[in-house]
Amino acid sequence: QDKLVESGGGLAQTGGSLTLTCTGSGGTFSSSTMVWFRQAPGMGREFVAAMSWNGYETNYADSVKGRFTISRAFDKTKFYLQMNRLKPEDTALYYCARRLGPISYSATSYDYWGQGTQVTVSS
Repeated sequence: QDKLVESGGGLAQTGGSLTLTCTGSGGTFSSSTMVWFRQAPGMGREFVAAMSWNGYETNYADSVKGRFTISRAFDKTKFYLQMNRLKPEDTALYYCARRLGPISYSATSYDYWGQGTQVTVSS
């Protein structure tokens, strides 16, 4: 379970929706904190949303709170980012990542990363 693959990115209009999926190469995420980060051109990786290993805790960046929802599949083999009411400023390369341990807002705390999926929101 050391490879993550994101899917579901694409082009959306302002106000539209997209759902991103993160799939592990094997096993489940049952012991991992899962997170979504994003990176716009010329910027650093920005925390978007996270879910604790037991699913009891979720955190969101203020910029997406109320619009994005992180969730995971019942069998814990995939997790998702539902993005609603998209804005042009949501345009970025979106990454999923995981770690053993509590939720962290720092990208350097996460051990395994996907390659990213591009989300572009047109105005």
